[in-house]
Amino acid sequence: MNARSLEINDLRKSFGSAEIIRGINLSVAPGERIAIIGPNGAGKSTLFNLISGRFMPSSGQILLNGQEISGLAPYQINRLGLSRSFQITNIFHQLSVFENLRCAVLWSLGYRYSFWQKLDALRDAKERAEQVMESIGLGWRSNTSAGLLTYAEQRALEIGITIAGGADVILLDEPTAGMSRSESDAAVSLISKVTEGKTLLMVEHDMSVVFGLADRIAVVVYGEVLACDTPQAIRDNAKVQEAYLGGHAPAQEPA
Repeated sequence: MNARSLEINDLRKSFGSAEIIRGINLSVAPGERIAIIGPNGAGKSTLFNLISGRFMPSSGQILLNGQEISGLAPYQINRLGLSRSFQITNIFHQLSVFENLRCAVLWSLGYRYSFWQKLDALRDAKERAEQVMESIGLGWRSNTSAGLLTYAEQRALEIGITIAGGADVILLDEPTAGMSRSESDAAVSLISKVTEGKTLLMVEHDMSVVFGLADRIAVVVYGEVLACDTPQAIRDNAKVQEAYLGGHAPAQEPA
């Protein structure tokens, strides 16, 4: 097994004259859970977009299980074993919960584009979708249109879609944003369960969620990793405290 699930070396990204990511280095071990925190505009979402292929790096290197993925298309990176969720819930609202999850498992089970194959006849896809549906607590919502789910249920469904294809590296972008405390607590339990044994990177503002899930916390400020350490060490880090409590406002991060 490769010693690192994900390795980022001197990663940089500029938009015109604005340098948003300024030489990030980060290594993530297999099965490790890392939370990425930082002030608004620090570059967290840009970093996720670079790792998942939505943006092309200006320079630097991203390795997934030892294979360079810098500049690959998102679907290529996904097929190599990395999957992500988004800040804004990204599901098929007109499809049922089951249909959303079945769509997510098809490629990983070897099914390619086919206009003559009936989905209902794909027993393994049905079974895999049902397994994921039960694991995220939405078995009882199987036939419900995704657009009719509560907000917390939609977020759970998106997490289910993210893990359904069997990726071993999972990126979650603010998975508990907009949730109540009880909903956040339930989401932490869900994420902990469904990502067990997988490598997890998570952008999150809720520090109770961060401390409840992370093995290490990477603090991103001005497009650089200010510190990456255990939750307790980050809590006690004077530079991290200063970054949150004082200093100049960071440059605006692109949407």
